[in-house]
Amino acid sequence: MELTLWTYEGPPHVGAMRVATAMEGVHYVLHAPQGDTYADLLFTMIERRDRRPPVTYTTFQARDLGGDTAEMVKTSVRDAYERFKPQVMLVGESCTAELIQDQPGSLAKGMGLTIPVVSLELPAYSKKENWGASETLYHLIRTLLLPVVLPPNTKRPPRDSHIRPKANIIGPTALGFRCRDDIREVVKLLAEIGVDVNVIAPMGATPEDLMRIPDADFNICLYPEIALTTCTWLSRNFAQPIIKTVPIGVGATRDFIAEIGKVAEIDVSQALARSQSDTLGNWDAARISSSAEAHASRLPWYSRSVDSTYLTGKRVFIFGDATHALAAARIATEELGFTLVGIGTYSREFAREVRELAKKHGLEAVISDDYLAVEAKVAEAAPELVLGTQMERHIAKRLGIPCAVISAPIHVQDVPARYSPQMGWEGANVIFDSWVHPLMMGLEEHLIGMFKEDFEFAEGHMSHLHTATSQETRREANSEPIVISNSASHSNQVVMTPLAQEVDGITWSLDGEAELKKIPFFVRGKIKRNTEKFASDRGITSITSDTLYEAKAAIGK
Repeated sequence: MELTLWTYEGPPHVGAMRVATAMEGVHYVLHAPQGDTYADLLFTMIERRDRRPPVTYTTFQARDLGGDTAEMVKTSVRDAYERFKPQVMLVGESCTAELIQDQPGSLAKGMGLTIPVVSLELPAYSKKENWGASETLYHLIRTLLLPVVLPPNTKRPPRDSHIRPKANIIGPTALGFRCRDDIREVVKLLAEIGVDVNVIAPMGATPEDLMRIPDADFNICLYPEIALTTCTWLSRNFAQPIIKTVPIGVGATRDFIAEIGKVAEIDVSQALARSQSDTLGNWDAARISSSAEAHASRLPWYSRSVDSTYLTGKRVFIFGDATHALAAARIATEELGFTLVGIGTYSREFAREVRELAKKHGLEAVISDDYLAVEAKVAEAAPELVLGTQMERHIAKRLGIPCAVISAPIHVQDVPARYSPQMGWEGANVIFDSWVHPLMMGLEEHLIGMFKEDFEFAEGHMSHLHTATSQETRREANSEPIVISNSASHSNQVVMTPLAQEVDGITWSLDGEAELKKIPFFVRGKIKRNTEKFASDRGITSITSDTLYEAKAAIGK
């Protein structure tokens, strides 16, 4: 373990909490010290849930370590059983309690409770949050369904052609990225092609619902980091095929529909035809039915429209969980015409898939859970857009690069009250807006920066995003740092520094700085550093516009 300011994933017991919180009728007893109760805030503050997670903590203290902490486990299990009356109980331990080796799961199983007890052994010092959620879901479903598994090599009887196929949606949890809205969008997709939903798990499911999982004809592995292990076990023991395509983006949504059609042996040609009707490039109401308009995405047409042509070739850096990073790379390169200059994930279990995709683009994947290493790679790649987690949002802000969040970990602003899926046709619309708008605002700011010396941009005609006063503007001219406070709290202060400051005895002349300001903001920092290194190597102490172009010519050779 490492001491860090930020982390992409919590310990595995947080993953178990995500599964328990998503479900009904499940309670989680966690053997943990007082300090580990912080995890409640992840759900009540960030996800804005109206109730605490269904978790009981033993909350032992330092003085308890000399006594019988095992008895504290039994007391907590008994109290939780009597108070909450769950249908299933999960029992595990936090990273701190793991060192005590009280084996809380075994203790709970020996208490003779009348409900299933699932013992969770989640190694906190070698595994992380998503793995913990995956193992929790797997052990929960396996515990409930093990008595009814099919004999080896048993084949499922063919479905009557007059009966609509049924699917399980596996993977959405609490604290996931847009899981609530993704479910709605996927259910609409399935209804459009004549597929009924049998069970959605773990989100909103009860233990009784999990018992109905074998009734479905196939399973949709919606979030592989969480669902793949469970879907693989169900495939082996109940002969249920797995739909592995994740419908994020227009192309992936088409592939998703086609894969279901093949597995369920149903005709999905009409749904695919509607999705390819130039996706509403022509808004002739007489030609387009209301059904097609409701289910087609505007992303392909918008990405080819006149005001989007400048997006072609934009350099993008992608980082997040493997599912969303891989999907984002496909959308960026195949549907929006971006150039991929970096991709990575913190999901080490899926590192191979990310490395293979990076190799196709001539890149080396960033497989890391160290945000400082990711920041260094972003700065090195000098992208024009960053697609990542809430951490990449902060990284991009420091580097002055537009950013959109595409993956957990998230913060409260990434749990919108509005309908905002990532999957399906509407998800593609949301993705287009959330990715393109930061680029458009960045372009606007760059143009304002280029022409701010013109008379239209005299004092009083500044950017609508700029809140500095004329006094602060004069301080900037005098090379003094500017502090702009967005609220009464100092935590929201933004420090603005002059564009070109003296570095190691090297200064920028007025004409040199004016020329530097004309360079797009997303590569300006890199060019500034390269020019200063060029000047330092040649003993130049004042960088003029000529020096800037000499450095450009030398570096470009």
